[in-house]
Amino acid sequence: MARTTRLLASLAALSFIVASCGGSDSSSDTTAAAGAATQELTFTPIAEGKLTVCSDAPYEPFEFQSEDGTWTGFDMDIMRAVAERYGLALEVTVQPFDGIWLAPKAGTCDVVASSMTITEERAANAAFTDGYFDSFQSLLVRTEDKDALNSLASLSGKTIAVQTGTTGEEYAKANAPDAKIQSFDDAAAMFLALESKQVDAVLQDFPINAFRATKMGTSAVSIKFDTESEKYGFAASQDNTELVKAINESLTEFRANGVYDGIFKKYFG
Repeated sequence: MARTTRLLASLAALSFIVASCGGSDSSSDTTAAAGAATQELTFTPIAEGKLTVCSDAPYEPFEFQSEDGTWTGFDMDIMRAVAERYGLALEVTVQPFDGIWLAPKAGTCDVVASSMTITEERAANAAFTDGYFDSFQSLLVRTEDKDALNSLASLSGKTIAVQTGTTGEEYAKANAPDAKIQSFDDAAAMFLALESKQVDAVLQDFPINAFRATKMGTSAVSIKFDTESEKYGFAASQDNTELVKAINESLTEFRANGVYDGIFKKYFG
């Protein structure tokens, strides 16, 4: 997973109640391409009339549900805009992140939207769209530890929480050999472990950590790690080139007509 260089100034405004169930969501977002002409469907979705998206959710502020059950977040708003551009409804199915890029090939969904960094290993088994979000790794610690635990060296002998199958897990194992690395299946469990002092830090994508710190007020990001090449991408089956092309064309259009900037501003200021 990955991070952005822009300030997350408006994260405090987002305090939605989240849930982890999947389901259909045909509601429109005002930041989508409202009124834009529907494009000809050039790919065949697995479910008629729907764009089915696999995601490891909730993972605020990229994919989660609002109080009324509507799927929202940076990734979900982009996927909804893509779906609407082709006259489709958004369908979301939730599954664990580890190996999620294989889901389209298995026919579980059309595309994965799950704050997923494009890597060589993943690209060997999935077709990625163009990168749509730049990423960094970061450390989230309890507020009282912000000054003391502000580097990987300072975590020698400490326990770092990471999410299974992520680039954060890889980064921690490669760069923090003197720390204990504890892997969790989902982000919520990592945050709970930090709050209950079972772990000393959470190493994962900066926007996720920053959102959590702003929302809860009991933790803080002590350092960002510039991992240079991390970009989020949407993943489809390798034989579904038309879908990848359709999403890339949509991203290009959204950047040109302000839809992308509108969605970005909604979540990151």
